[in-house]
Amino acid sequence: MTGFVVVSQHDLTMLLEVNKGVESVLLPCQYSGIIPEINPIVMWTRYDLNPKSVHLQREGGDDLGEQNQHYRGRTSMRPDALDTGDFSLTLRNPELTDSGNYTCSLADIREELRWMDIQLEVKDQQVEVKVEEGSESVLLPCKTKPDLPEDTRVEWTRSDLELLLVHVYSNGDHIKNQDGVYRDRTRMNEDLLKTGDLSLTLKYPTERDSGEYICTIYRDKDILRQKVVLQVKEPFPSWATALLVLLVLLVISGGLLYYFRHYFMSVPWVGLDSGVESVQLICKTTVCLPRDAKVEWKDANNRKVHVYENGSDQPEEQHEDYKARTKMKRKVLEPGDLSLTLKYPTDGDNSTYTCTVYSREETS
Repeated sequence: MTGFVVVSQHDLTMLLEVNKGVESVLLPCQYSGIIPEINPIVMWTRYDLNPKSVHLQREGGDDLGEQNQHYRGRTSMRPDALDTGDFSLTLRNPELTDSGNYTCSLADIREELRWMDIQLEVKDQQVEVKVEEGSESVLLPCKTKPDLPEDTRVEWTRSDLELLLVHVYSNGDHIKNQDGVYRDRTRMNEDLLKTGDLSLTLKYPTERDSGEYICTIYRDKDILRQKVVLQVKEPFPSWATALLVLLVLLVISGGLLYYFRHYFMSVPWVGLDSGVESVQLICKTTVCLPRDAKVEWKDANNRKVHVYENGSDQPEEQHEDYKARTKMKRKVLEPGDLSLTLKYPTDGDNSTYTCTVYSREETS
């Protein structure tokens, strides 16, 4: 194509920013002039590369014979581009090395018209936001230079499943075409044009809000895009919390039982119907306890249910919820039964109870 007369349109230069990792980026180029009748060609080029061709389309379709290998299989244009004047180029899986100046041109056998220049910047950054389901709100960050023009338009979209319009700002908030899933749940700062803080507040995030969000800023001729990945975690279930506490208690009590394993025969579970007069919490020994042994019953809240020491019960150490409701057998120090009788049990007594024996004497 040597010998062309090149006509430039330098007033149509656009800055386009995109994050690495997005599926594709569209380099816009809308031609409003007259299409040549003989052998018209749409060319996308980067003059800093060799070969310089990024994509080329003739009337019969794409001509990628001289395409730079770096773009092989990653570019496409509308098949009817020469009929509609929409010369936009889709670049898939943009990489850091795709950053550069792209020129959209229309040519025939006589001349080449440089219609638009686009400065593409592929950024190696991705903001990740994590929040727990049930939170009041979450902030999706998006910031640019302050003092934006009055006609700046900001679009928040979600594109991981299908293109959903999350929020639009253009001379004030516009929610007319907002997807129903986000209705009454989004908000942006009032002074965003002055501050350049275009962050989006999303209220009452749920697990289905997890995904990729794109903040697109239309500023003068520039298009800036920032990607935010939101992960809404399911809160730790209450049943799981209870199970974890129970496991911890079992580990602790299991350790004590192992240490005093020569004292105990078994630690059974006890179940009963409401309204019974009493229930017995089983704890048995196989050896004689030393004279200074102390027997202590506690519940899962570490409250003292019953204490036996120095040959007698110690009611002054007992928690008030259990006063006058517990009893152990008299001959505690003899091999046999350390079981505890709990009178008038209620739902509030549901717990894990631990029987622990302390002694200053060394045991075998």
